[in-house]
Amino acid sequence: MDATAVKHDRGKMCVDENECKGCGLCMEACPPKVIAMSDHLNHYGYKTAEYCGEGCTGCGICFMVCPEPGAITVMRLKAKAAAAVSGSGLEGANA
Repeated sequence: MDATAVKHDRGKMCVDENECKGCGLCMEACPPKVIAMSDHLNHYGYKTAEYCGEGCTGCGICFMVCPEPGAITVMRLKAKAAAAVSGSGLEGANA
């Protein structure tokens, strides 16, 4: 495998825009730096965090540092062999 090979996601994070207050703690804590602030405002008038779309490791650190309960959900992807058996590929985890 060469150094330019794309790493596959091991997880996915979702942000509930209605709960996020835009503090940015998740952005600072994210090891692969795959969280950014969105340009639009939620109904409270805050810019919210958003997943950049690739590179999530599923570590759950963003969930742990978030001061808003329920604002961040992290889904860990199962191993390929397990995903082939279950069919869904996602392991539900509010990390």
